[in-house]
Amino acid sequence: MTTNVLVLCTHNSARSVLAEAMFNHWAGIMGVDARAYSAGASPSGRIHPQAIAALSAAGVEVSGLCSKNMDRFAEAGAPPMRVVITVCDSAAAQPCPLWPGAPLQAHWSYPDPSAASESEQRQRFELTRQAIAYRMLQLARLPFETLDNAALQPLLDDIGAS
Repeated sequence: MTTNVLVLCTHNSARSVLAEAMFNHWAGIMGVDARAYSAGASPSGRIHPQAIAALSAAGVEVSGLCSKNMDRFAEAGAPPMRVVITVCDSAAAQPCPLWPGAPLQAHWSYPDPSAASESEQRQRFELTRQAIAYRMLQLARLPFETLDNAALQPLLDDIGAS
């Protein structure tokens, strides 16, 4: 059974999208039966161009990425999530819907690369992509099929602390 991971950020235009793409990239390379999605509490409706540039430069697939509202993942018929990760502090502080299946939750904070000056954004997005890629690789390596939720939660917390 596919393990689904939802990554949340306020605008779903940068960090959460980087996480979705990087997790799916690693899962695909390793043949892991897992899939990441991303969404936001107040989606911007667009993916930041520097996020697309950083992913593309790293050879990561960007087609199909879009900014969307997190509520769609709480609706009937949505893929059942096992894990929900917030990647920005404001998203972590916002009330979330009641997720079907009561997925595990973790908060892995990253500074907003789009808050950098225009001249620094390219570098900030690449550094953020690298940091997120490292944690997503650790996540994709977990043996989801053999871990119950009680064993998985501390591993999520450990990844977030690294």
